[in-house]
Amino acid sequence: MNISPIQPSIQPVGPIDIGGAAPSSGSSEFSNILQGAIDQVEGASNNANQSVQQFLSGDGEDLHSTVLAVQRASLEFDMLMQVRNKVVSAYQEVMRMQM
Repeated sequence: MNISPIQPSIQPVGPIDIGGAAPSSGSSEFSNILQGAIDQVEGASNNANQSVQQFLSGDGEDLHSTVLAVQRASLEFDMLMQVRNKVVSAYQEVMRMQM
């Protein structure tokens, strides 16, 4: 009885694109991702401020969309702060390692 070997059908996967940043070298890739996240949070904050100003001036912005924009900006900022805390914690852990 002749048994043929099993051929692997799984192909290797290339690098995963996180956050849409262009692939580059280590620290610059991290800084690009971090800068993109900061820009996104800043944009959400600007959008919320603009929505509040439009609501207060009566330019057709309803209360529901204004509150949603403010809440979204708040959640994005909170998430950015949690990521920052994790990065600082990881850095401190690496610095405590003995060589």
